[in-house]
Amino acid sequence: MSDYALPLSGKVALVTGASRGIGEGIAMELARRGATILMTYVSPGSEARVHEICQEIRNLPNKPGVQAVRIDLSTLDGAQILVLDLLSWSNNNLQIDILVNNAGVERVQSLSELKVEDYDTVYNLNVRGPILLTKAILPYLRANARVINIGSVGARAAFKDMSLYCSSKAALEGLTQCWAAELGGDGTTVNCVNPGPVQSEMLDNIPKDIVEMQKANTPLQNRLGTVEEVANVVAGLAGRDGAWITGQVISASGGWALY
Repeated sequence: MSDYALPLSGKVALVTGASRGIGEGIAMELARRGATILMTYVSPGSEARVHEICQEIRNLPNKPGVQAVRIDLSTLDGAQILVLDLLSWSNNNLQIDILVNNAGVERVQSLSELKVEDYDTVYNLNVRGPILLTKAILPYLRANARVINIGSVGARAAFKDMSLYCSSKAALEGLTQCWAAELGGDGTTVNCVNPGPVQSEMLDNIPKDIVEMQKANTPLQNRLGTVEEVANVVAGLAGRDGAWITGQVISASGGWALY
């Protein structure tokens, strides 16, 4: 029974951008299912909330371990610095079972307003960040690992004024499929979860007309999704039930986006 109650017992999960929103929800759900949690965040202003999340994880009945690292994964050396920190934490015995590339940023701007700096901000974190981190973590991934990228339904939707964000998430889909082809030899799976609109701090920046349109056209109750609903999809892929699913993009949108 314990294997079913704590299906991720003995697993180590690295979740990026875990100080709020979907990232926080994923970290908490993986912990509830038994995983030790390694979480990243970038803003000094998130310190207090990160401390609270860590304490909430430690207070769970199964008493999972947790470690938080403040790091900017949009930089060229961020991934390597993170790995060095985690090697120190693990006494040079770092082993990762689950990698969730969740950290991301958006820009809501028309094409005429875009600057090269905006491109760098979005693509350095949303695309280059997962590439460099996944590459850096590869030597420490156990066999039968799970790599889960957090995309967006925007990857396949034509949202005005969101070309950088949507195209960056489309790139993440392509990376997912290529990595699935490369990493499957030892049982490692690579998938992408594309949430629809979820009530979170990031959603506050999305134009209201886009959010209302999605709600109106969502078959399941014409509502926003919840962080917990998305986290459950990710946690399912992270466990043994996800062993035969790879190279897939999963729409977690209440039926708004059909793949």
